[in-house]
Amino acid sequence: MRALIQRVKKASVTIDGTLKSKIGNGQLILIGIEESDNSEDIEWLVKKCVNLRIFDDEQGVMNKSILETEGEILAVSQFTLMASTKKGNRPSYIRAAKPEISTPLYEEFCRKMEAALNKPIATGVFGADMKVELINDGPVTIFIDTKNKE
Repeated sequence: MRALIQRVKKASVTIDGTLKSKIGNGQLILIGIEESDNSEDIEWLVKKCVNLRIFDDEQGVMNKSILETEGEILAVSQFTLMASTKKGNRPSYIRAAKPEISTPLYEEFCRKMEAALNKPIATGVFGADMKVELINDGPVTIFIDTKNKE
């Protein structure tokens, strides 16, 4: 499972011209899921995301987590995070899990994120053509792959 976490001032998802979700200060998390991902990956990734110290403290040092800042989270599924670009110029998405595997895992990630944050999170719509807008704060962008836990 891969996550691209961006510290944002605000972010939103629009589908077919209709606003689906929006947040203020917090994290936009793009999630890529592969066939071998499971609940253990989700547990580890959720814990990592909510405890990442990427928000400024009173001295302007990135020393606070989203739990401490009471920020918001927008989680969006993005199969293209699983792209392989080893051969040629056309990315291969063979590592991306099929919807029958990735949909329940994405939904589980969102539920566990809400439990860890102790409040609802904003989401996109799995498999939809989404327009994601954001103002990246910093910019701060962190890439995490659960296959690199060790």
